Amino acid sequence: MPTAVTTNQDLQDIDPRLRSRLLHIEFVEQIKISAPDFRGGYDQEGQSELSSLRFHGDQTFETFDPRADELPVEEANNLKRALMTAQQYAAEPRDWLVFTGTFGSGKTHLAASIANYRNDEGHPVLFIVVPDLLDHLRAAFNPQSPVSYDKRFDEVRTAPLLVLDDLGTESATAWAREKLYQIINHRYAARLPTVITTSWKIEELDPKVATRIDDATRCTVFAILAPSYRGGKRRDTASKRKLPATRRGR
Repeated sequence: MPTAVTTNQDLQDIDPRLRSRLLHIEFVEQIKISAPDFRGGYDQEGQSELSSLRFHGDQTFETFDPRADELPVEEANNLKRALMTAQQYAAEPRDWLVFTGTFGSGKTHLAASIANYRNDEGHPVLFIVVPDLLDHLRAAFNPQSPVSYDKRFDEVRTAPLLVLDDLGTESATAWAREKLYQIINHRYAARLPTVITTSWKIEELDPKVATRIDDATRCTVFAILAPSYRGGKRRDTASKRKLPATRRGR
């Protein structure tokens, strides 16, 4: 019989008996609405109030400096490939993209460029620094908070495209580790497009998070070799490091 159903839950989280009916491709047509909640919490451009993308409006692919005349050849080529990787991902976000490298090496600029590109194309994106994300979640526990904790948490967990900047700089409390793992694990299982930047080596992160990032079938990890932009120009005679192969997912 003709039936229309709406839900805020991911179908994978629904009771298995009901889910088996809703996933029946012969009788059910699924339509996923990715537009943000128009009832509040978003600015005039459709960005979540959680998002700090507005502070990175000048960080685009066009303004990214590949430093071709400054860096040794291997590092310059590595940075050029990082830019190309980010551009390809922005055109069709799929699974995860993780940028690693020292502070100031261009990771955030590339992640913000992806977010700005998608936002300019009219696609919802949530860009947030990890410590700020945890502060927002803590604030939602306050009885005076205009947004419930569950709604705030679900907004992050299910964002059509989530950019987590500076993973590893958050306070390493048990609560913080648990919340981050819940977000990351859900997005891993659901294969939701996610961009992560971190100045830590993958093996130095929370092991539960590291195992998700280390899955080459779902995650591309790109190690940026360039030093900080803020460190001044370097001569071409500077020591060179061996360029590691980029690990690409499916």
